[in-house]
Amino acid sequence: MNLNDILQETYTALVANKTRSILTMLGIIIGIGSVIAMISLGQGASGSITSSIQGLGSNLLTIVPGAIEPGRGQVSSGRGSAETLKNADVVVLEKIPGVAYVSPELVRRFQIIAPTGNNTNSSITGVSQDYASVHSITMAQGSFITDANIRSLSKVAVLGPTIAADLFGEENTIGKTIRINSTNFKIIGISESKGGSGFGGSPDESVYVSLPVMQRVLAGADYLSTIAVSVENEEMMPQVQEEITATLIQKHRVDVENPDFSIISQKDILSTLDQITGILTIFLASIAGISLLVGGIGIMNMMLTTVTERTREIGLRKAIGATKKNISLQFLAESILLTFTGGVIGVILGWLISFAVSSFAGIDASVSLRSVALAFGVSAGIGIIFGYYPARRASSLNPIEALRHE
Repeated sequence: MNLNDILQETYTALVANKTRSILTMLGIIIGIGSVIAMISLGQGASGSITSSIQGLGSNLLTIVPGAIEPGRGQVSSGRGSAETLKNADVVVLEKIPGVAYVSPELVRRFQIIAPTGNNTNSSITGVSQDYASVHSITMAQGSFITDANIRSLSKVAVLGPTIAADLFGEENTIGKTIRINSTNFKIIGISESKGGSGFGGSPDESVYVSLPVMQRVLAGADYLSTIAVSVENEEMMPQVQEEITATLIQKHRVDVENPDFSIISQKDILSTLDQITGILTIFLASIAGISLLVGGIGIMNMMLTTVTERTREIGLRKAIGATKKNISLQFLAESILLTFTGGVIGVILGWLISFAVSSFAGIDASVSLRSVALAFGVSAGIGIIFGYYPARRASSLNPIEALRHE
């Protein structure tokens, strides 16, 4: 019995019971489709998060006041952790080898009023001229805050595109004035959209003013919310982080075991998020994989029923010379063809689900070759595993007893 005969007999047997074959494949189709969709959406979500984090800046180290303990976040203690970062810290950090840019920042929320009458409560960030370089800010219109603006204490502002649209709609905003905390600021630039949400809110919804104006006019504070440090290259980040830690401990005169600041590495954030999304993807795919197990049991049940229904046929084939191997291959081929067909349809279904969700949710999901290969491997494995016992049972039937079967 050659391969062509096996395939022809398999096709004939499955088509003879179309409805049962389709219902049997349904579990495989749903299972494979769900696994493909979950993996592709998980990878897409991971890519979106990674892109969003990387969009905040390249090779970034963020220094924040207070201690950060795992699972508890920032801790404000008796050490005065809310006000431990000062302007003088920036000077010493700029001297550390491997540091490209240092961006001192003070963030507060204020009510913003436009001449149009529109108003909003938004995040205002006091920045230096290096903020744009550290956080990869590019300008859609106008210019970013310069060193001249900082030295002259100019009351100028740069708006994110979202807040610019909220305040002025489609109007040209360059040169217009906004009022922040009863102080007028002239708009000198609109930043390009970065999308996503960073720590503390989306950059598209932020307003930037010079740091001295923020400290002296708006906030009335001489400390910093954060200091962002851009490192020259990724390989130097661990070394620079150690140097920053040692330098600030010495300058702040605090205990090495209890520093009054913490350093958050962009690389650590990305690694943690990758682990979280990876675990979540595996978890969701495992849940979806349960339907594959159910589908496999359904195939075994169908094949056992088929063996019972075709007992006389098996006896007749054995009587005219069919071997155990021929009978076993016949039923195993039917099982594998069911799962393979279900796998193909399941991959298409998974791709359609991924496409639909990515279109509505904005997640850039794509079906990878690896997930497709995994799907086909799993479906073929299910066909072999759950089809082996029925095939073996069919091949072991006694031809005389089989012919007597009613």
